[in-house]
Amino acid sequence: MKTIQHWIDGSPTQGSTSDTQPVFNPATGAEQAQVVLGGTADVDTAVAAAAKAFETWSESSLSQRTQVMFNFRQLLVEHEEELGRIISAEHGKTVDDARGEITRGREVVEYVCGLGDVLKGSFSDQVSRGIDVHNFRQPLGVVAGITPFNFPAMVPLWMHPVAIATGNTFILKPSERDPSAANFVADLYKKAGLPDGVFNVVHGGKDAVDAILTHPGIEAVSFVGSTPIAKYVHEQATSHGKRVQALGGAKNHAVVLPDADLEFAANHITAGAYGSAGERCMAVSVAVAVGDAADALAEILERKAREVKVGPGDKPGVEMGPLVTKAAQERVENAVGTAATQGATVVVDGRGLKIDGHEEGFFTGPSLLDHVTAEMDAYKEELFGPVLVIVRADSLDEAIDLINGNPYGNGTALFTASGEAARRFQRNIKVGMIGINVPVPVPMSYYSFGGWKDSLIGDNPIHGPEGIRFYTRPKVVTTRWPQQSQQVAAGFNFPTSS
Repeated sequence: MKTIQHWIDGSPTQGSTSDTQPVFNPATGAEQAQVVLGGTADVDTAVAAAAKAFETWSESSLSQRTQVMFNFRQLLVEHEEELGRIISAEHGKTVDDARGEITRGREVVEYVCGLGDVLKGSFSDQVSRGIDVHNFRQPLGVVAGITPFNFPAMVPLWMHPVAIATGNTFILKPSERDPSAANFVADLYKKAGLPDGVFNVVHGGKDAVDAILTHPGIEAVSFVGSTPIAKYVHEQATSHGKRVQALGGAKNHAVVLPDADLEFAANHITAGAYGSAGERCMAVSVAVAVGDAADALAEILERKAREVKVGPGDKPGVEMGPLVTKAAQERVENAVGTAATQGATVVVDGRGLKIDGHEEGFFTGPSLLDHVTAEMDAYKEELFGPVLVIVRADSLDEAIDLINGNPYGNGTALFTASGEAARRFQRNIKVGMIGINVPVPVPMSYYSFGGWKDSLIGDNPIHGPEGIRFYTRPKVVTTRWPQQSQQVAAGFNFPTSS
């Protein structure tokens, strides 16, 4: 049985405890490894290594940091298939889907390869007689990321390349459900020429998280996960003087107007709802069918849900794999049953699905629920599984009010042929990321990722320009170089730019 260890100061380490937790293959239900569970002592060790590395890494040139990122980017390309299979084996998503998340993570590495441009300061000449002003940004120190199981490569890649490129050192606490991707990436960093101690991995559960949130040697924490934990992370870390990025849950709506191409919309909504078994914070979980679109859209969505190919993630042709754990499978299937008792129409029932040769796997099929209302649990709760609910609305304004009344505001989409409707939607909707005929509107790396309301606790989105600002702090320098023969008299009044 393989044991997955921490990665601290450039090499694997068992850590301070003998506590472990099983890592399962979701497609078979079998235990495939044990991961060590760290705590305060392991976080202390990682912080000490990172703090020591910061002394030299923070003083490295932009060219040196950029070269490491170029090397790292190339290694991600070369090892994409291998890393994708590691993710698939522990998470359950298809290998192709895993490769897609690696690609989207790699885009952030490509963004910071332009470090010389994104870190440029500004200069103002002669703001007062003989006085100039310029500014620049410097790294914070040791920073940390706490990341979810659903994107074991992509979400960390939204954090650590930005932090490291800007001169910080990083401690990653990945999900204990699928931990191997983090160690694989750590090894790629080492091969790319990153000095030991700059990137570290501490595995574990709540003990490791709490140690990170309260450690005086950690300057900032980035988190992606559920809203209750995001609120906890934000409260704990800020109370200990840290900067915090805390991204929470979601309930993403896709609105379909009668003028939309319904076949096109249903194709993309189906993929957005059932891709990665719905275990995405940007998954489409609610289809809002407006007016005359409702019956026809429901019919097409039913057909397409029944066509989704479910099976092991490493099998060719499979479109949707299992859920990550047995508990997740049971939770999702219970939610479908609850929806039926509350009055929803179960159009497609994915419960009880068995895959030949993988009968013990954590599989559930796509489920489609119609005539769902805002009062039902299936609408209110983030199910995080392959369940798509249809809510019917009489108008676009009613659909907008429905979405704006939801506590989450991560992502949303509108399918329409009307530019006027699209403009009205994107201006009036209270959601951070919007797609127009795009079901999963994840921004490119040179924009920042983050929702509104309960989907983002605090005001710090992730990656892109906001990421650069989060992992650095500004300095502004006001300069005078007087000539000896032109001494300026000092004044007791507050200085002005005269």
